[in-house]
Amino acid sequence: MRIGVVLPQTEIGPDVGAVRTYALGVEDLGYQHVVAYDHVVGADPGAHRPWNGPYDIDTQFHEPFVLFGFLAGCTSLELATGILVLPQRQTALVAKQAAEVDLLTRGSFRLGVGIGWNAVEYEALGQDFATRGRRLEEQVGLLRRYWSERSVTADGEFDRVTGAGLAPPPWQRPIPVWFGGASPRAYERMGRLADGWLPLVQPGEQLDAARTLVAGSAERAGRDPGAIGMEGRVDWSGDLDDALRRIEQWRAEGASHLSINTMRAGLGSVDEHLGALEAIAGRLPLD
Repeated sequence: MRIGVVLPQTEIGPDVGAVRTYALGVEDLGYQHVVAYDHVVGADPGAHRPWNGPYDIDTQFHEPFVLFGFLAGCTSLELATGILVLPQRQTALVAKQAAEVDLLTRGSFRLGVGIGWNAVEYEALGQDFATRGRRLEEQVGLLRRYWSERSVTADGEFDRVTGAGLAPPPWQRPIPVWFGGASPRAYERMGRLADGWLPLVQPGEQLDAARTLVAGSAERAGRDPGAIGMEGRVDWSGDLDDALRRIEQWRAEGASHLSINTMRAGLGSVDEHLGALEAIAGRLPLD
């Protein structure tokens, strides 16, 4: 099981030195990848009442592809989006940006995608919130063609392409595409299309039910469920023994990847985030 971290970007903020220090510290501790969340704009709660979203206009998010271009020059960590809200973005541009990150990391990149939850963001980016699930499915197929074919022609519901291609192509052909989500429809989509999935639930009955849906969908599509990766997540609560217990639960579940998330744990500085990760690393084999 490959163990990495979730970049606590909402807390370490825009300081480029802090981002670099965090990434280098994570690598020095032996972690293998860093996951970044994605939001382009946030909603103003004063203009959208009542606002119940987990993030708003003041929550700081780095743009993942730009961030990863920077990190690729600093570390050898695998980089992963967890997730990129794909349907609110242009497919060809995502294909190009992902290919560039994949080249800069020499194939140490995973593109995690999902449909998102923020209709305000979709409006700002000129995309239809209501059709985001269908659009994602079409986009993933088109992305894989951009990464694998010299010249692409396609006439879909959402994208039309006539004899166009990317140069240079990515290191990985195609780049692995992982899916996030937590609904029966999302699980069906994961089994049918994803290289890996990111459960939003923890080991137990909910994970068992989700895995059954993913596996059933994969089998119906003629795919091997065992070939689909799974990345768990452990949120740091300050209790080291509890974190280690939950990490081992994911290992027992056969997770191929796991990320430690230290956001929203009351840690204010880069040193505090790295301190929590160091405590975990000291008790785990990370290689």
